[in-house]
This record gives sequence, C-alpha cells and structure tokens, in this order.
Amino acid sequence: MKSSRAGRPTIRDVARLAKVSIGTVSAVINNSGRPVAVETREHVQRCIAELHFEPNSAARSLKRQRVSSIGFIVPDLGNAFFANVAEGIQSALDNVDCLLVLCMTWSDTRREEYYAQVLRTQRLNGVIYLSGTGLPSPSLISLAQQGSVVFVDECLPGIDVPFISAQNLSGARDLAAHVLACGHRRLAVISGPRGLWTNEQRLAGFREAFAGAGIPPDSVPVLRGDYTERGGREAAETILVMAERPTAVLCANDLMAIGFIRRCAERHIRVPEDISVTGFDDIPDASRLVPALTTVRQPGREMGRAAAALLLQRIGAQSAGPERSDFATELCIRASVGPRP
Repeated sequence: MKSSRAGRPTIRDVARLAKVSIGTVSAVINNSGRPVAVETREHVQRCIAELHFEPNSAARSLKRQRVSSIGFIVPDLGNAFFANVAEGIQSALDNVDCLLVLCMTWSDTRREEYYAQVLRTQRLNGVIYLSGTGLPSPSLISLAQQGSVVFVDECLPGIDVPFISAQNLSGARDLAAHVLACGHRRLAVISGPRGLWTNEQRLAGFREAFAGAGIPPDSVPVLRGDYTERGGREAAETILVMAERPTAVLCANDLMAIGFIRRCAERHIRVPEDISVTGFDDIPDASRLVPALTTVRQPGREMGRAAAALLLQRIGAQSAGPERSDFATELCIRASVGPRP
C-alpha cells in the first residue's frame, strides 16, 4: 500500500489499511481511555508495524495537553552550580513528555541574544533563562512578551516574569558575620560580574555585615571578578601584594575562591594561617578542597526543579507549581577561615 503522501506514512494511511477511523488509530497510539476491542487494537498495531509508521511525539504531546519542548539558556555547565540547576530542571521533566533544549552562552551578550532569537522562532512551549550578563536583549524581551519565560538564579531589569531565587543577601551577610566573629577587620572582596543580580545581592549582604561591625563598607576594597577560577587567580595577584594585605578575602562564588586559594598555595601563602578565604554556592569541589572551603550553600537542584515546575504550571502541563520561589541558604563553616593572624 502506498502512503497518502510522499515520505513516511501518516495516521490516515494506518486507518485506511486497518479499515478503522483515525480516532481509533489515535486511541491505540496514545493508549487513551477510549475503549478499543482487543482484536481491533492488535489489528491496528499490526498495520502500524507493516507501514513502519512512527507517531509524531510532539503532536501527541500537545494533544494530551503536555509540553513538547522547553529551552534552558545558561552560561555554561563548567560551573557545578549551573549543572545542578540543569539537573533539577531535567528531573522535573522526567515524568512529562518533554524535550529539554540546552543553550550555553558562555556569558556572551551576542550568544544570549542569538539563542533568545532562535528559541523565539522555534515555537517552544517555554524557556527557563539563567543570564550570565545581566543584560536584557531585544529578543529576550520579545520572547517574554509572546511566550512563557521563567528566570532562575538571575533576574533582569525591565522584564516582569516569574523568578526562582535563593536568599543571596542574607547568606552573604551570615558569611561575612562569621568572618568578622573570627576577629578579621582587614578585609577584601572579590565580586562577580557587574550587573548580575546575584552579585549585587551578595555585595549588599557583605556590606550590611561590615556596617554592623562598625566597618565603613566603602573602606573595604572590592576587586571585580567574573565567577571563574581564573578570575580568582587574577584577583589574587593584586590582593596578595597589597602593602597591608587583608587577613580575610570574601569571594562572591566558589570558583573564584578556589582559584584564589590555589594561587596562594603556589606563592606559599597558607590558608587560613596567613589569610582566610570564603566562597558562595557550595559546589562539590568546595568540601574537597584543601583546606575545605567555608561557603554558603544554595540548593541548585531544588531551584531548577522549582523553575521547571513553575513553567509547566504556567503552560498548563501540570496543575501545581512550586511550593516556594525564594530558597533559604545555609552557612557551611569549614577550614578555610581561621582566627585573625
């Protein structure tokens, strides 16, 4: 039997060969609640096999009011925190007929614009967006206006969409308070990229703790980093040769803290005996580092699951959204912070 059109056979071809309605074939394919006699079901399945018919999974998903595909725009997966968020998103999609489309931007504004433009034209059911630049692109604004977008970890100015976050400010404040309680008063900060919401929140938390201890926040030097290990190493080159070297350095994320500590080891500067160091995120390497890194844990997997659940709820793919959108952080006190030298 020839198919009704050139190329692969259609559901109409199966119905014609089986001498049943298209609705009956659809009920067999989708295993829906519509009753189909056992003999008829087996006959339709034989016809499907004979024609080598492959159902259109996207069409089936939409017919069942399920999501077909979701995009995730993320700076990279080399940062274990971002990878945790991605794992959380995928775990929330495991019970849904859904394809996760991963787009890595390497924190490049042109790539963020490009992927937002591509996803806008691909008619995805929704997009989860984790910015690496903090800059809203024209295509992202258009994407947010015409479809379902959820921000996770980072929010962007001027775009009003749901946002899944962690309590960065209070976590950073608690971390700085611990450093101050150890007697440190000569401090330095390695911040993240300018314009990122997480960085501004963490800086604000540090400064609240400084002010509470009677230290003018503006008196603490802040070196601009980029959330990478290389950024931490580069900042170390400046901090470690200061005339009055800080006794404690607060890094805005774990990767920069790891880079800083490794550069200290190369220069034979002991942590924490000579200088204390902190991070933020609690990636797996933080606890394995020597010395183990004092940091702040934020639940990346839970944040990813919540972002996916919220997006699925907004597009009607599941009835309930996340129970929370603002996750608590946890101070992890380890060996990289000691008493003031």
